[in-house]
Amino acid sequence: MASDSDHEVFELGDLRLQHGGTLPSARLAFRTWGQLNGRRDNCIVFPTYYTGDHAANARIIGAGHALDPADWFIVVPNMFGNGVSSSPSNTTGHRGGGRFPHVSLLDNVVCQYRLIVQHLGVRRIALATGWSMGGMQAYQWAVLFPDLVERLLPVCATARCWPQNHVFLEGVQAALRADTTFQDGFYTRPPEAGLRAFGRTYAGWAYSAAFFRQKLHEVLGHRTVEELLLAWEDDHLAYDANDLLAMLRTWQNADASANDMYRGNFPRALSSIRARTIVMPCDQDAYFTLPECLHEASLIRDAELRPLRSAYGHCAGAPGRFPDETQFVDEALRDVLAR
Repeated sequence: MASDSDHEVFELGDLRLQHGGTLPSARLAFRTWGQLNGRRDNCIVFPTYYTGDHAANARIIGAGHALDPADWFIVVPNMFGNGVSSSPSNTTGHRGGGRFPHVSLLDNVVCQYRLIVQHLGVRRIALATGWSMGGMQAYQWAVLFPDLVERLLPVCATARCWPQNHVFLEGVQAALRADTTFQDGFYTRPPEAGLRAFGRTYAGWAYSAAFFRQKLHEVLGHRTVEELLLAWEDDHLAYDANDLLAMLRTWQNADASANDMYRGNFPRALSSIRARTIVMPCDQDAYFTLPECLHEASLIRDAELRPLRSAYGHCAGAPGRFPDETQFVDEALRDVLAR
């Protein structure tokens, strides 16, 4: 988790939410790299992913990468629910913990717009990009603001949560909620058994069949599959259970067309995108699947489908996690930024 000293906070006040209710004293945490140029058009928006924060995205920001602060003004806003921006774990009073309201993908991106355009003074978004839920937010940027976003590169992401993806998320949250300690979000101590079950259930979806067949868990330093599963369990003990479920709810209800502009007309929403677009699924992603990404790319004018071919499945696109896959993503970023 990021420290309190490595980011800034944009105070939003009491935030009225898309699906009703208010998030009091909402806070959007963010970090920037580089400088905004005189034309105010060199901004890259790079939202965070599920359980990620700005420090995780920073793994592919820097000299030698396509996202070089010498050339670009890079803004990484933290998604609501991730424990850095307003989340169940850091919201006090009547909206904290199990009472945290439903924050939509639209709510996230509208607040990011307030930060980047209205507060930081950006006039053009040179690129909207991100991995997983970060990519879902990048799609939302391109759909909501087609005249503002010049380029789009979602990695292992879709513009909506398709049905199988929804079902996958039902499974992991059911594993967490089954822990009697969870008490419907009003726990007095962390629901450790539920968090472990959540992590163990998630691991089978994060990679691919080929990953396990080829014993790539050994490449990651785990002698057995069981060691890998235990590592996923231990990793999820670091997260607040309500934070995980708040972000999961945002994910499950994600749909770039679910707003007053498009009123659920998904093809019209994607066809409105004017950005130069590379759609980058992983060919073995189990829940942001290649066929669904292909379908979405077909709805975007002149979009290029450039699959990331990797047995690491969904995890292949994680910023800086695997060298070959990171290089592939970096080359695509260079290509789209050169257009």
